Amino acid sequence: MKQALQLKVSQQLTLTPQLQQSIKLLQLSTLDLQAEVERFLLDNPLLERGDEPRDGDGEAAAESADHSETAADEPADSRDDSAGELLDWGAGSRGGDSDYDPMLNVPCPVSLREHLLSQLGEIALPRRDEAIVRLLIEELDDDGYLPLGLDELASHLPLELQLESDELAVGLALLQQFDPAGVGARTLAESLQLQLHRLPESEPGHTLALAIARAHLPLLGSRDYAKLKKLLGCGDAELRAAQALIARLNPHPATGFHQGDTHYVIPDISVRKFKGRWVAELNRSAVPRLRVNQLYERMLADSRGQGGEMSARLQEARWLVKNIQQRFDTILKVAEAIIERQQLFFEQGEVAMRPLILRDIAEELGLHESTISRSTSQKYLLCSRGLFELKYFFGSSLETENGDECSATAIKAHIRSMIEGENRAKPLSDSAIADALAKQGIQVARRTVAKYREAMQIPAVSLRKAL
Repeated sequence: MKQALQLKVSQQLTLTPQLQQSIKLLQLSTLDLQAEVERFLLDNPLLERGDEPRDGDGEAAAESADHSETAADEPADSRDDSAGELLDWGAGSRGGDSDYDPMLNVPCPVSLREHLLSQLGEIALPRRDEAIVRLLIEELDDDGYLPLGLDELASHLPLELQLESDELAVGLALLQQFDPAGVGARTLAESLQLQLHRLPESEPGHTLALAIARAHLPLLGSRDYAKLKKLLGCGDAELRAAQALIARLNPHPATGFHQGDTHYVIPDISVRKFKGRWVAELNRSAVPRLRVNQLYERMLADSRGQGGEMSARLQEARWLVKNIQQRFDTILKVAEAIIERQQLFFEQGEVAMRPLILRDIAEELGLHESTISRSTSQKYLLCSRGLFELKYFFGSSLETENGDECSATAIKAHIRSMIEGENRAKPLSDSAIADALAKQGIQVARRTVAKYREAMQIPAVSLRKAL
């Protein structure tokens, strides 16, 4: 094979380190951005927070301290009250205890496991029985149920423990007496029975509700009221009372207990009305205040390019400050474009949502669709109607009878409103909802209504029927 040299001209996009950092910062959530900034502050000595005193401000700080000493000699009435409260906060009512930590007064969330173990600690049990109950507590799932049968659980235990399912059954019976009611159940039916046994038998529908929980829960779930009344020998009023009592019970006994880390959301944008229009404002408290250390910057400038690695760190610090500013500028521009197109949503709610896709905003701002996607993912907007992710304002469109377009979000709002106002004895079918929408000029197929209803986790017509 003969070898030869060839010249080939081609174009390719090369991502510079600065551009790579800009893309990474844009796609981070505000909380993740704060964590990233903390990492840079620890790693790069040329970065500092913008709220820290600048180098060279020592004279101003000393002058401020002298002023504070002079103010301390003045009568208390002549000083600023609010400043005095801030200076004395945490000392006046505790006799100057500098070890006082106000965070100790913040309630600590308790998990279901901790709650059950605290109840176990109040009971005097033989060590083996206590260990069995502890074992069962550890086996509970996040809803408070015991997912494994006792025989299966016993088979998974080491043979040297010599634990039989009968011993586990005794421990489980004890656990099921703990608070909350229904904990330690193996099935929903068992949990409901445990909760009903805690209620007085004088409760309306108690006996019938217990019979349903024992043997007829699937029929109640499928709303087969005719068969239920025949099997139980009851009328509409009695069955209605039993159904209302069961509805009061908790199918998830662990609800209300701490399940893990709490995830917080910081809004990037706030929306307010100004001169009759809804406008976007950047949440300044979410913007990290960073700057380059001026002392180091002057020293590197005087070194005439002899800074070595520190010069690279200086460039890195400048890039970070610039890219963070660019990140929030981009988010603000995207939010302004979205809010301008969705003015009616802030006035009327979901039913007035307009169809919007990423390409619409990208073409308006002259940006790539991927940039719009990064600018709206995990970025939040706070308005009078609540807290929304910017992606929430995008949705596909359906054409109406008069040629206009209607957002899928608006159609879902119409469907939800119809179902909330329906007669529960005769709930609306998907076909009936499609016909009602057609009367409003929105042509939607029955299968589309079913798809939107399922997306909103609304049960089918047979499961919404009530007595």
